[in-house]
Amino acid sequence: MASPLPSALPRLSLLSKPSPPQHHRLLLAPTRPQLSRFECLAGQTGFFTRLGRLIKEKAKSDVEKLFSGFSKTRDNLAVIDELLLYWNLADTDRVLDELEEALLVSDFGPKITIKIVESLREDIVAGKLKSGSEIKEALKKSVLDLLTTKGSKTELQLGYRKPAVVMIVGVNGGGKTTSLGKLAYRLKKEGAKVLMAAGDTFRAAACDQLEIWAERTGCEIVVAEKEKAKASSVISQAVKRGKEQGYDIVLCDTSGRLHTNYSLMEELIACKKAVSKVIPGAPNEILQVLDGTTGLNMLPQAREFNEIVGITGLILTKLDGSARGGCVVSVVNELGIPVKFVGVGEGVEDLQPFDAEAFVNAIFS
Repeated sequence: MASPLPSALPRLSLLSKPSPPQHHRLLLAPTRPQLSRFECLAGQTGFFTRLGRLIKEKAKSDVEKLFSGFSKTRDNLAVIDELLLYWNLADTDRVLDELEEALLVSDFGPKITIKIVESLREDIVAGKLKSGSEIKEALKKSVLDLLTTKGSKTELQLGYRKPAVVMIVGVNGGGKTTSLGKLAYRLKKEGAKVLMAAGDTFRAAACDQLEIWAERTGCEIVVAEKEKAKASSVISQAVKRGKEQGYDIVLCDTSGRLHTNYSLMEELIACKKAVSKVIPGAPNEILQVLDGTTGLNMLPQAREFNEIVGITGLILTKLDGSARGGCVVSVVNELGIPVKFVGVGEGVEDLQPFDAEAFVNAIFS
């Protein structure tokens, strides 16, 4: 863990003349010199667009992580292959009933499941689907259409000016701070200059955890120097520093909270307003972290967070340990919010940019 050195603080001052005591300090994590393919583009208009595209391209080339991450969901849905292997028209009702059960067990949700199954039934009766392989392809296409129609903007929308600001929100235990650290690693690896803001001032261990991630990723971090500091103050200071010192992206952690705790939810509004005062139009993204092992139970909290602060994208974590991968489709269909990243393992590179086609192929092998 990085430990602040009092003697080093004056060198980190943003002002050319002595400044009044600050309530935040900038902790410098060890960094290694590296060449970045985006280094010369950081100040240009298309930097964030290029960054987002590169991340997506790398995800497409690393589909094995996504495939292995959804193995439990795929095992659940393997029964579909058995059902369709010797399918014939006389068995249509029985096969579709069992297919419906398989989708429900994998947490596709009642609405989506009925919609998919009835669509397949209509096409079978109309003579459009005449074999088990055609039914499976139609099933995959239905799921893909649901994901791409309502959740098409899966790339990070970071705007065109520095710094882009990303707020990470969610309940405790969902993997919020870890997801921020892994996202910082991915962005830093592609050449972005990243500043972290330890805005989770409610949980004592959160700041320590984020400092460890700062060390691991070679990013800098702004933390509160006093206990019970306002999260909005820490985040505001970080965004100001990011603006003044030419950072590309500021990643803001926030206090985990239950969606039913309205006083803490109000704090999120204050954080959002604090960011917009420093940079009008920011934050560029507000990403909610949802625990994939909770399945459809994530929907109420997602709705509440969206109503309070306006969620722009989702990070679904712990999907490698869950057989409920269908919840990805449910949350997109119900809320119309795109999934930006999925957590498919414990490793630092296991936060994968979401690709709808790769996801569909991963759960329906």
